Amino acid sequence: MEALTATPRALFPRAYPAAAARRTPSARRRCAAPVRASAAAAEPAGDDGAAAAAPKKVLKKKPVYSMKKGQIVRVDKEKYLNSINYLSVGHPPFYKGLDYIYEDRGEVLDIRIFETGEYALIAWVGIPTPPAWLPTYMLIKSDKLDYERI
Repeated sequence: MEALTATPRALFPRAYPAAAARRTPSARRRCAAPVRASAAAAEPAGDDGAAAAAPKKVLKKKPVYSMKKGQIVRVDKEKYLNSINYLSVGHPPFYKGLDYIYEDRGEVLDIRIFETGEYALIAWVGIPTPPAWLPTYMLIKSDKLDYERI
């Protein structure tokens, strides 16, 4: 019992000398040398070292969007009523949608490309409703900023 409480060497005879050896400066030198040697061996012979200094960065291409932020748009009624976006909401029978998305102007706040396609975040001007993500294929662009209601 005394051997168990006396020193950790009695319990862990192999681990303790290794832990003590890691703390000594000579052991640090021994551990660092193989790392330097392996790094030197990884370099190809005959290079001056400038070519292997840093790997080249691969730049991602910026996506090309079909619209711009701030663009004034309307929603195409036929495309919206036949889309999965309209069918997934679960409207009552004979409901034909909200008229303001077809008639009033909406502004593109953000554009993103998701797995299912390109979508735009649309906010309607003067309508106190939250913005909605709609696919860009069902949006009608307005050429001018002064928009007249239909």
